[in-house]
Amino acid sequence: MRDRVSWGVLGAARIADNFVVPAIQRSANGRVVCVAARDRERAAAFAARHGIARIYERYDEVIASDQVDAVYIPLPTASHFEWCRKALLAGKHVLCEKPIAMTASQVRELIALRDATGLICGEAFMVAHHPQWAFVRERIADGTIGELKRVEGSFTYFNDDPRALKNDLALGGGGVRDIGVYPVVTTRIATGLEPVAIHASITIDPRFGTDKLAVCDLTFPGFDLHFYCGTQLARRQHMIFHGSKGWLSLDAPFNPGVYDDARVRIRPDGTGKVEIAEFGDVDQYQSMVEDFSSAVLRRDTSIVFPLEHSLGNQLVIDEVLSHANR
Repeated sequence: MRDRVSWGVLGAARIADNFVVPAIQRSANGRVVCVAARDRERAAAFAARHGIARIYERYDEVIASDQVDAVYIPLPTASHFEWCRKALLAGKHVLCEKPIAMTASQVRELIALRDATGLICGEAFMVAHHPQWAFVRERIADGTIGELKRVEGSFTYFNDDPRALKNDLALGGGGVRDIGVYPVVTTRIATGLEPVAIHASITIDPRFGTDKLAVCDLTFPGFDLHFYCGTQLARRQHMIFHGSKGWLSLDAPFNPGVYDDARVRIRPDGTGKVEIAEFGDVDQYQSMVEDFSSAVLRRDTSIVFPLEHSLGNQLVIDEVLSHANR
């Protein structure tokens, strides 16, 4: 059996440059062999930084290459479904940045295409691979904090640049799709449950037409999730799970090592003593790409975060965004 997956990359986006491509190059079972970008000079500089042998000017050339086993897609959100579909039809496995599609119906189409081709298609939710979330899931399940009653979270940054892709409505910009997905997905990962009711208040930036603030309340079986996400607020991220006997919180729930160190604080039983679990320097991106490459190499379509999980998240995002017009 082969021991390494050959990756092609569509685009030289910041997430690819700073995190995912370096993780693939460090991984035990993958290597990027080519990259395409619309700007050839940018592609060449990207390739030089990461030791990539070949560059292309067209994304089609990457997915047509017989040297490529799997494609990583960090393009703007509005392009995700199109290029996932093209890559699968070309016989390539696909790992795509989140959100993998613009609507739940598109995710359903990708599930059907994945099943028809027998290929692996996944959404690049790196948080699903960080051990701090497995720890949180275990502590909630074992009753450390009693019955879970309330979850609160936030994810914000400040970017009001009219040239930013994240502020371009036609490209799928806006805070809910970019960062609102994280409090939702981590709550779902931590509890294994799905919301039964969703309410949201959305503030639209009139300059861009994108959501700049979303305040959301989700009702789950037995508990509520309240979170906000914003693109014109000082940088912040937090998640706290509050139970009948105690609570736990995460210092850096989404970007450990960048926002803060990976730590989970637990106050289990009202004693006043806070326990701290630290997770060191874990590369959640490397864990993600190694899991994906391993599935490709063993010809097993099961991955840590399958498209069925993506569908659950997209259903929430669709409903949250539907409140923008109410």
